Amino acid sequence: MIISRRAMLAGGATLAMPYVSRAAVADYSWKFGHGFAATHPVHTFALEAAARIKQDTAGKVEIGVFPNSQLGGDSDLLSQVRAGAIDFFSTGGLIFATLVPVAAINGTGFAFKNTDAVWPAMDGELGALIRKGFDKADLYAFEKIWNNGFRQITTSKKPIKDPSDLEGFKIRVPVSQVYVSLFKALGAAPTSINLSDVYTALQTGVVDGQENPLVVAETSKFYEVQKFCSRTNHVWDGSWIVTSNRTWRGVPDDIKTKVAASFNDSALRQRDAVTALNDGLVASLKQKGIAFNDTDPAPFREVLKKAGFYAEWKAKHGEQAWGLLEAAVGHLG
Repeated sequence: MIISRRAMLAGGATLAMPYVSRAAVADYSWKFGHGFAATHPVHTFALEAAARIKQDTAGKVEIGVFPNSQLGGDSDLLSQVRAGAIDFFSTGGLIFATLVPVAAINGTGFAFKNTDAVWPAMDGELGALIRKGFDKADLYAFEKIWNNGFRQITTSKKPIKDPSDLEGFKIRVPVSQVYVSLFKALGAAPTSINLSDVYTALQTGVVDGQENPLVVAETSKFYEVQKFCSRTNHVWDGSWIVTSNRTWRGVPDDIKTKVAASFNDSALRQRDAVTALNDGLVASLKQKGIAFNDTDPAPFREVLKKAGFYAEWKAKHGEQAWGLLEAAVGHLG
């Protein structure tokens, strides 16, 4: 904005002051926090969405995106977004499950066979049911969930070839009841640790392994402190972007439409990018010293059935949610 100012001098004379240019101030200046590395596609595509939102709203909306848990760990960020201290937060549904239990349903062990089974469920009735759960917790979740990919197990001492290799194994899992339940049912000794602290926990031997999509192993440099990667595909994981209902209600409808459209459009392209990246990371991680092995999911499913894992989570999620999951993936037992 260009303005001119004149200062009155003693005796009534005037002095013309220089023109001062001021940048337009955004109507909405928002903070978006998450725990992923700056090189992770959640961050790079969130930056892309933020830039498009600024352009589409003619500068009315500016979103600063903060990676690497700069604004706090996942648990803290969830508290902050609920309180309005930050405006957007993204993490996996299984971490949100501490507040929105049904958000953990995609973490049902060995449920999804491939991404072809994921998107019809998460973009369809199952995803809609999960978003209703967010709404009940006073959070607004954008329609399209972002892709983290299938989770694999990395270890420092031995590969995981079958369920017996998990007996007593010290593994890091996210702060999520379903992950703890899954690995306990498989005989392991899970410990919940925020993502920002996992590298140190692996380096110091607090845990001997962790489980994440390959893109997280790469961007978090776990290959520096791990030797093996067992491709178990035990859970498909995705990240919801959420804001508080209180924040969202205060935004005009035209701004809401543009913000949601941008986040959802970026989600679709981020999904493809993550799938391609995870596929290409095997060769990259091998070059960095990681030894890979593939596993058969059948013995793992059998152990989970015998341990009552599926029956337990069917009871927790309820008939409606479980029915929608099995409609997408088949009977789980």
